[in-house]
Amino acid sequence: MEKRRGLMLLNLGTPDSPTKKDVKTYLEEFLRDPRVIDIPKIAREALLRAVILPRRPKESAEAYEQVWSEKGSPLLAYGKSLVTVVQELVDNETQNSSDKQGAQSKVIVDIAMRYGNPSIPDVLQKFEERGVDELVVFPMYPQYASASTGTGVERVMSTLGKQWNIPSIQIIPSYFDHPAYIESYARLITSTLTDTTDKLILSYHGVPERHCKKSDLSGNHCFQTDTCCDQITRANRYCYRAQCIETTKQLIAKLDIDPDRVVTTFQSRLGRTPWIQPYTDEKLTELANKGFTDICIATPAFVTDCLETLEEIAIRGKEDFETAGGKHLRVVPCLNDSEHWAKAIIDICRTHSKWI
Repeated sequence: MEKRRGLMLLNLGTPDSPTKKDVKTYLEEFLRDPRVIDIPKIAREALLRAVILPRRPKESAEAYEQVWSEKGSPLLAYGKSLVTVVQELVDNETQNSSDKQGAQSKVIVDIAMRYGNPSIPDVLQKFEERGVDELVVFPMYPQYASASTGTGVERVMSTLGKQWNIPSIQIIPSYFDHPAYIESYARLITSTLTDTTDKLILSYHGVPERHCKKSDLSGNHCFQTDTCCDQITRANRYCYRAQCIETTKQLIAKLDIDPDRVVTTFQSRLGRTPWIQPYTDEKLTELANKGFTDICIATPAFVTDCLETLEEIAIRGKEDFETAGGKHLRVVPCLNDSEHWAKAIIDICRTHSKWI
């Protein structure tokens, strides 16, 4: 019997439209997740109802409106296009292999969103209807965080757990230092970086400091020293910040760039609790004030352009930088639906699974 294998590209999510109503629906699902706002439920509900939901949907809808395209949400549009590219690659490989060795397993590729649509339950239902026996889940987050990879995987597992027939499943682990991912991002940075660039900023999505502390398996490593993230150890192997810093090191080596020209920062913070630093918006202003007028910025925690890269960095970040005296902010696009990224996804999957 022919094996049918599913490859789920798992991303965070997007509202169905840039309207206040749809954005509010999306934000409610997103921010009610206890892995995202990890405080007691009563406090979380109070925060949402009293502080966030009264104003945030309108502000976010206006931001989404600036990046929405004819194809809809950039995150979803690029995601669907990437599915097509990956599907074509695996189909071609399967066909070539079949010609030489006989019938081979079919791989079905699809994308699912942790919040919004296409939802994880809907995509798993499609896989079941198409007879998928073995499922590979590829989180679209190079660095592990409980609020991204963790919540997505939990949702996949809880949904599968309710099915009568549960397929075999493999979860691709974080690939923050995988050569195929590093090579793909380095290629993009090289195409944007110039000889006149003063600094290269590698801006990663931020998380609260407490999220890193909760990932410290020893309980006595995280934030105990200024160098706690400089090396991946048993204690901090799940630490998001440590994985980001290792990605920076790998990119510096691949780009063969002077480390003094590279700055690691973190963006997209929410609320007043301490988030991992330095903050991207503050660093952009600081560098401009110091006379650095030509900056290149890449976002290696994001493999797909979305609100955080297109509006927060390319629009607001550029405005802040220029207001502070900067002249050129060169924004590196994300990997999106490029063929070299699609090939890297297959490469990464094959490092951890024999099913693709």
